[in-house]
Amino acid sequence: MSDSGAEVVVEHVHKRFGQVTALQDVSLRVASGEVVGIAGRSGSGKSTLLALIGGLEAPDSGDVLIDGEPIWRRRHTAHVRREIVGFVFQRHLLLESLSALANVEVPLLGAGVRRAERRRRALSLLREVGLEHRADHLPSQLSGGERQRVAVARAITNEPRLLLADEPTGALDSGTSERVLDLLFGLRDRLGMTMIVVSYDTAVGARADRTVTLIDGQIVEEGAPAPPGPGGRSGIEGQSGIEGQPGPQGRSELRGRA
Repeated sequence: MSDSGAEVVVEHVHKRFGQVTALQDVSLRVASGEVVGIAGRSGSGKSTLLALIGGLEAPDSGDVLIDGEPIWRRRHTAHVRREIVGFVFQRHLLLESLSALANVEVPLLGAGVRRAERRRRALSLLREVGLEHRADHLPSQLSGGERQRVAVARAITNEPRLLLADEPTGALDSGTSERVLDLLFGLRDRLGMTMIVVSYDTAVGARADRTVTLIDGQIVEEGAPAPPGPGGRSGIEGQSGIEGQPGPQGRSELRGRA
């Protein structure tokens, strides 16, 4: 396992889907080992930004760099997804016909890892998330929290230096959400990986080094007033920190135009 996280730089990115502008001139820097929360209302561009950083979508213009390498200018996007980035989604996306153990093994199949080693590593990861005793159970035999913990184990199977989590607790109750966040942040503290978490959960903002906020596809200053949502409520949750200021370790930088 690498002892340092990946650096992420997003430079003046634009992304449209048909007539809809998802992201507009977004720039963001995430330092190695930093945890950044991304907040904003549904449709603000949070998941699109995460997809661009993870190489699941290409920007219309602008650049996304991982450790200084533009991921869409060279033929290593698959390498980034396979060896540098791990994904955790709101829905666990486990393969229902496979056991928890086999689900965790899946990312190793394309990496040429032998069967015995795949099993050893998968069992070790299930032990890491407290589910070694559930290794042979199908997803349908697991609780929602257990399925998400299997998904976390799968996400770190290839020892990623960057973990991207899109609403990882969105489908869980408050108690289970807290346990999943304990797991994610505990892994980050122990393994040193960079982590970017999209979430409405204010607990993420409280634990992250900083939180950035998206409104209508643009990054806004932390603390800027949000357009009111239904009933006059703010459409932003989990804000913390001040844009452009260093995080707790003095290692973060953020640039955004609004």
